[in-house]
Amino acid sequence: MLVVTRLRAPSSAASAEAELRAGLVRALAVLAAKPGYVGGEVGRNVDDPALWVLATRWENVGSYRRALGSYEGKMHVQPLMVHAVDEPSAYELVEEGTDLNEARPRSIG
Repeated sequence: MLVVTRLRAPSSAASAEAELRAGLVRALAVLAAKPGYVGGEVGRNVDDPALWVLATRWENVGSYRRALGSYEGKMHVQPLMVHAVDEPSAYELVEEGTDLNEARPRSIG
């Protein structure tokens, strides 16, 4: 699975952008140490330098959720999400010969 989280720096002050950058680099290192992590990058938008991205790839959605729910995830990744753009961030990879998730309500139980 692919997770693309876009984040906006809280202000255009150099210190705010530097703090967000450092936090994202630390978050990537924390996530990279978790089981199921496949790869990832931190990036900054070319046209809008206040817009950043944390993109990670995972073996499955459970691995990603466990990484976020870990002690380190709660301490170093989740606090950054206050700066996240409010949009869906988890994607399934489209690969030859695989079925995609169906868009339907999920039953509880």
